[in-house]
Amino acid sequence: MISFIVPAYNEALLLGATLDALNLAACAVGEDYEIVVVDDASTDDTVLVAERHDVRVVSVAHRQIAATRNSGARAAHGELLVFVDADTIVNEAVVGAAIDALRGGAVGGGAAVAFDGAVPLYGRLLLPVMVRLFRATRWAAGCFVFCTRAAFDAVGGFDESFYCAEELVLSRALKQQGRFVVLRQAVTTSGRKLRTHSVREILPLLGRLAWGGSRVLKQRRGKDLWYAERREDPQAIQRMPAG
Repeated sequence: MISFIVPAYNEALLLGATLDALNLAACAVGEDYEIVVVDDASTDDTVLVAERHDVRVVSVAHRQIAATRNSGARAAHGELLVFVDADTIVNEAVVGAAIDALRGGAVGGGAAVAFDGAVPLYGRLLLPVMVRLFRATRWAAGCFVFCTRAAFDAVGGFDESFYCAEELVLSRALKQQGRFVVLRQAVTTSGRKLRTHSVREILPLLGRLAWGGSRVLKQRRGKDLWYAERREDPQAIQRMPAG
């Protein structure tokens, strides 16, 4: 079985489209699957949206993405794990390629990434550079990470001491277990952070994270981009599920 694990905090606007896409892609691939939404203390209708899509909901109160993903993995039944962010749209091609890679002996991997909607110029310029960097270094972007249950358990899952970049830490650990791939097929993730935060907010933050090392990555302080109350993104309305 394939377990799709979707961590979610106040994602009622985007979650429905994500779950619809997962169901369509998984059905097209033709494998047994389950979808586990890990609701991390949402205060909106995230749980209601998940229940309307007839998926399993696991409720936690971590407010820490690595711990939330690990809770989903513990609740999942599959031997193949696919972690998909609640603001990310997959398709048959990327899901099929991920499953083929795992069935072909890879222990894990990630995918190329595209942004939905319009994003600022610096984001459009930076994205292809980041995609090539992640492929060259064999790092998985956090919005789409897949691995075998055996490899995930062998490395202890996501390192819960990290408040961000935990997907890079997991990528590095999984590479010690075997072949780790970054697919050329892409998922589409929300560009809302680029639309709701200025370049003067984002680029200095990325610089501090890159140069600060694990000491900085293991602090919640300074991680408002991920943990502060989300700023409103008008384009999110475009992805609300009908009805």
